[in-house]
Amino acid sequence: MSIRNSFPRSLLSLAVAFSIAPVVEAQDDDSVQLDSLTVYGDTYRNTATKTALEPEETPQSISVLDREALEMRDSDSVASALRYASGVNTELRGGAVTRSDLFNIRGFINYQNYYDGLVLLYNDWNLQPQIDLLAVQQIEVFKGPTSTLYGSMAPGGMVNLISKKPDTESFNRIEVATGSHDLKEGSFESTGQLGDSDLSYSLVGLARSKDGQAETSEEERIMISPQVDWQVSDDTLVNLNLYYQKDPDMGVYNTLPAQGLFQDNPNGELPVDSFSGDANWDQYTREVTMLGYKVNHRFNEQWTFLHNLRYTDASAYQENTYSNALAADMRTLSRNAYMTDEETQGVTVDNQLSGLIQTGSLEHNVLVGIDYLYLDSGIEYEDAPAPSIDLYSPDHYQINPAELEYIAGYSSDFDLTKEQLGVYLQDQIRWNQWVFIAGTRFDHYRGTEKGLQYGSQIDRELKEDNFSSRAGALYEFSNGISPFVSYSESFQPESGADRFGNAFDPSTGEQWEAGIKYAAPDGITSMSVAAYQVTKENVEVRDPEGTAYQTIQAGEVRSRGVEFEAQTQPIENLRLSVAYTYTDAEVTEGNSEANAGAVGVVEGTTPVWIPEQMASAWADYSFFEGALAGLNAGAGVRYIGEAELDASNTDKVPDATLFDLAFKYDLGYVSNTLRGTTIGLSANNVTDERYYSCYDGLNCWFGAERTVEASLAYTF
Repeated sequence: MSIRNSFPRSLLSLAVAFSIAPVVEAQDDDSVQLDSLTVYGDTYRNTATKTALEPEETPQSISVLDREALEMRDSDSVASALRYASGVNTELRGGAVTRSDLFNIRGFINYQNYYDGLVLLYNDWNLQPQIDLLAVQQIEVFKGPTSTLYGSMAPGGMVNLISKKPDTESFNRIEVATGSHDLKEGSFESTGQLGDSDLSYSLVGLARSKDGQAETSEEERIMISPQVDWQVSDDTLVNLNLYYQKDPDMGVYNTLPAQGLFQDNPNGELPVDSFSGDANWDQYTREVTMLGYKVNHRFNEQWTFLHNLRYTDASAYQENTYSNALAADMRTLSRNAYMTDEETQGVTVDNQLSGLIQTGSLEHNVLVGIDYLYLDSGIEYEDAPAPSIDLYSPDHYQINPAELEYIAGYSSDFDLTKEQLGVYLQDQIRWNQWVFIAGTRFDHYRGTEKGLQYGSQIDRELKEDNFSSRAGALYEFSNGISPFVSYSESFQPESGADRFGNAFDPSTGEQWEAGIKYAAPDGITSMSVAAYQVTKENVEVRDPEGTAYQTIQAGEVRSRGVEFEAQTQPIENLRLSVAYTYTDAEVTEGNSEANAGAVGVVEGTTPVWIPEQMASAWADYSFFEGALAGLNAGAGVRYIGEAELDASNTDKVPDATLFDLAFKYDLGYVSNTLRGTTIGLSANNVTDERYYSCYDGLNCWFGAERTVEASLAYTF
């Protein structure tokens, strides 16, 4: 399928215009040596401020998982890494579904993840780029509304993945792994300087294949990501980066009914590898290419400019089934078959000018920015009746693709575009031991949908303007304790219209937050605790005067909670981390139960996928002496509390307690000839506990069953 609207000439011109200014300025050689903002290089900015302000100094909650933490837990995906972060629930579609990094933060789902400060372009359907964890150096979770810096965003927060950067130090690593589900994986990474030049590089790559958790499913991936840093002058750094990923097969997306998972079923329990789809009609392939560059230029001791641009070309093809109803025999599931064919092209640009200004005893770190996003996506969708399946004696080869008869009223073949321009201003002020931050932003958003959608011709345009703001204050005591308070806002454009044809306004959110951060002077211990209230308005609910599917914007969802995180290293050998989350989410304005219709936003209920409590802990112990010298042993426990089964809160999804283990052994302790060689062994959900997530009683997923992985790595 080709996209009928080619990339606009005017947008290419705009991208070029954004690019020229910093490059031209880079030719000035009369300058001073650049100071690295952090260990991640000149092109890195703190997610929560887009400045060099450390998370401990930021008056808003942010969780940081560095590479040491990711390797310590032997995480193999972004979702698995976030299991040990407070405020984040990764168990939305269970362990059998791995094709997307989907989670909610503080009770609100966010489909827009970020990679190196730029959003991963998502077309609101099934084409969402997914960054492999091998290419990630650090994960930063910015909690609460973030629209002042990033524009359109869910009110719960965002996840920013920081890529592995070029380095002048030579480092090479190759690794092979095998394990559960017939896992076969090979990966490599390398950094270094190219001869005596001003060029340094980073290169990571991976090939993986395995069986999926669900019966007959398979998962395959190929990924490569090179980056090059060019130190044009002492003041100017240019970074060129490419991320390419091909997923020939990414497992299943199908659901199962709650009866047979955790609700009673006279036919018994369904096994964790149950599959409600069909092997002849089960496919999800995805290919993503992202090409970008960054230019960081320092004009003088006070002013720095960062220009960040990325172009995305992506496609996904899917053949799948969805569930209609469970028959009276509690074993026969009626289904429909559907396909989607999607392509996306787009560009994202962010320009940041930051400077230090001293006014008396006040130090201002001023940030002025302009960012731009354009997405053009073509989408085809077809839907057809499919044979029912006996879940307790399944035949996974019933569908004949050549015999499917598509339903004309469900067909879609349309283009959608998104275009967003944002201008933002932020001032971070230091005064003695105080840190103040204040920012504002204006966004202009335009979206279109044109073509055939669900059997009807459409030609819709949505234009929205929005102002958002944030403010916060933090006081740094000399003993490392820093109390803070903050206020922040968010907005999200909403497609669609009411029954009179009036376009919807953006949904908006606001948060009040107060907390305490602590960083021990010796660096051994850090912790944070925060209490917050997030309110989202203009939520779509059923129109009481319309059909069951017609909506108006009369809803409101409020989330209140407390989060706690702590990390410490009480002795040289031992590292500990703990996290706790309490969330009280409620639909504060919505429909009555009798008038909920198909939309199902019922006042007084708790939305799905929001456990009231979550907790985790991880301990990592290294042996330096004795018979076990060279061994690093880690153990973790995760608790996922009860969540609601459906929007009407008719039942609960049970809670679960899960245990993980990870071991690494340096063979250099056995023999000098094996120096640089490491073997690893990890196990997730060690006790093989059955656990679940649900959208409603007909659409549930199993959590990930026990998996074991062994690896062999050589570093040189």
